[in-house]
Amino acid sequence: MSFYRDSYLEIDLNAVRSNIENLTRHFYHDLHVMAVVKADAYGHGGVMIAREMIQAGIGHLAVASLDEALELRNNGIDEAEILVFGVIDPENLDLAQMERVTVSVNSLAWLKKAQLRRHYDSLNIHLKLDSGMGRLGLTSPEEVREAAVLLSADPRFHLKGIYSHLATSEEPDESFYRRQVDRFEAMLQCIDTTDLLIHIANSAGSLKTPPPYVNMVRVGLFLNGNRPGKDIVLPFALQPSLSLYSKVIQVKIVPPQTKIGYNGTYETTKTAIIGTLPIGYADGYDRRLKGGKVYVNGKYANVVGRVCMDMTMIELEEMVEEGTIVELIGPHIPLEDYCRWISTNNYHATCAFSDRLPRVYQRDGTVVHIVNKRVHSQI
Repeated sequence: MSFYRDSYLEIDLNAVRSNIENLTRHFYHDLHVMAVVKADAYGHGGVMIAREMIQAGIGHLAVASLDEALELRNNGIDEAEILVFGVIDPENLDLAQMERVTVSVNSLAWLKKAQLRRHYDSLNIHLKLDSGMGRLGLTSPEEVREAAVLLSADPRFHLKGIYSHLATSEEPDESFYRRQVDRFEAMLQCIDTTDLLIHIANSAGSLKTPPPYVNMVRVGLFLNGNRPGKDIVLPFALQPSLSLYSKVIQVKIVPPQTKIGYNGTYETTKTAIIGTLPIGYADGYDRRLKGGKVYVNGKYANVVGRVCMDMTMIELEEMVEEGTIVELIGPHIPLEDYCRWISTNNYHATCAFSDRLPRVYQRDGTVVHIVNKRVHSQI
């Protein structure tokens, strides 16, 4: 277990475990839970978060692609069902069967192509319905009825679940949410749902009273202690699990009217102490950052100039030693503040952190694992 960067992400596994246990206790106690670990668990590390979910008793995982499912299987995630939300090329259904991957049927056209393939003999599927997102899924009761006929005619397909995706679940106005729920219910009435997993709610949607026919929730963002909207209120505090750290690699004193960084977008107004950090937009630390701060030696410091590809400059109040640790996101710099500085949401912000940044996993204050994909091909 090693890494050689002076910039890294730290993931608190105690926080992840606490979040899923609290959510299950307060909201999901009567429901199946599917942990969404797509996009490398929103940048937190898909394999490690999946392992934590399994240890917490979660038996269903979801990813976006077959490649993501295979990464989990190749790293020993054998116990859980893995559902792929995206479209799997029918040419690869034999691989999906071999790796026990559950496939989404997103359209009639795909289903008909898949039925022509003869190189697999058993496939678990979930039927995806488009209730209003306008993305993937069957779009009408008529299509659901036709899909039911096609599925019943082919014994290789084993229907295990039906689902949809909410578009506005985090918004206070529930009018469109209600329309989606009603449309989903109308399409469900066109197929036998006995013993199936029925799911529509994402993290924000899981806080609403579930429709009576729903028996599963999908939770992704909440696992990592993040809220999909500032107005989302919980009766307990989610614990953010991700922190971002770097180190000061050089400190210099510069005179007034010194331009800092590309295009000279910042100019000192007095004699200033400038520290350089080895992290930049190639790591996912966003170039659009404006008005940002970091936390170093018990004080806040402003990010100055443009974030470079590999480096970032800060203006310090006092001299610090080279090698001093700097918090860019963490207890003193909330993720929500960073997202505001780069004009995005926390889904996007954490997914953007690249694999140039090692992931350092801690439990009870002790490092238990390090994932450094630039050095180690597997974990």
